[in-house]
Amino acid sequence: AVLFGSIAGVFVDRWSKKTVLVVTNLLRGVLVLAIPALLWFTKDWTPIYNLPVGFYVLLGITFLVSTLTQFFAPAEQATIPLIVKNRNLLAANSLYTTTMMASLIIGFAVGEPLLGLTDALVSRLGIGWGFGKELVVGASYIIAGLLLLLIKTGENKYIPNEETPHVFADIWDGLQYLKQNRRVRNALIQLVILFSVFAALAVITVRLAEALPLIKASQFGLLLAAGGVGMAVGAAILGNWGQNFSHSKLGLYGSVGMAGTLAAMALFTNNLWLTLVMTILLGSFAALVGIPMQTTIQQETPEEMRGKVFGLQNNAINIALSLPLALAGVAETMFGLQSVFLGLSVITIIGGRLNWYISHIRSKNIKQP
Repeated sequence: AVLFGSIAGVFVDRWSKKTVLVVTNLLRGVLVLAIPALLWFTKDWTPIYNLPVGFYVLLGITFLVSTLTQFFAPAEQATIPLIVKNRNLLAANSLYTTTMMASLIIGFAVGEPLLGLTDALVSRLGIGWGFGKELVVGASYIIAGLLLLLIKTGENKYIPNEETPHVFADIWDGLQYLKQNRRVRNALIQLVILFSVFAALAVITVRLAEALPLIKASQFGLLLAAGGVGMAVGAAILGNWGQNFSHSKLGLYGSVGMAGTLAAMALFTNNLWLTLVMTILLGSFAALVGIPMQTTIQQETPEEMRGKVFGLQNNAINIALSLPLALAGVAETMFGLQSVFLGLSVITIIGGRLNWYISHIRSKNIKQP
């Protein structure tokens, strides 16, 4: 993800975004469906460094699927403003977030039973093939790819002036655009801070579940689901009434709300019900930050630059997700759960301050939303 995020964004600008969406989904589906056959084919091969060849096969497929996702993600974000008018982008992103969180929550609830049922049905066919899980996931990718054939993007075809510029030259152009357009840059920074906070929360949620009464550490998914419910609620509210506020104000309200909620969570680490309420509120306020900031980037970035910008965004977010995963657990061990929550609250306030600057900066080319 870190290796190919920015490079993928460059090619998304050069290729048809619809084609990228369709092909990456189909290829990911084929790769997942190929897992059973590849594992069967390599099961008798000599182990490499005391590890079965099938392990390396799974690593390779995981790497390829992740690489394809780096192309899919910027193409997806760049396609939304092509098929939705600017005035409807906030509502569209709200709907996107609501359905995404709903699918995650429902997926956690029905995913394991569904995969188990598929395995049972496959075994009844007498094929001797115990890989129903791969069938469900691979088929889902392929169905999604086929459905994307129906969309009409109306995008402009990429035509190089003289010769195609070097990939790194295009990446540099994207960085220069972010340097010149402070509104887009600040929105991107706030998204990075948001994802960093949530990555840290994903780590310390296990420790929080361990400290809370009535649930076990293994049930930390309940807290994550509560945050997802809150984000879906916040997205639904934005979809209906968000157009009445500027993006900068929504981001500021969301940042202040997140900071207050995180500070409150530091006080309620021994109360399950209050923690659940705070987690729902945290998700709702996070939606007020993430959705308007993403909409700002979509609205203010020219079509020919969106792939580069979203590729850089994808890369920055991947790094932002990685560092807290490594540091949050260490910080919790050294300073305690309450101190980590308070630290995250301070970081969120800093993000809110950046958002406030956004409302006072005029872009040369784009009007204030």
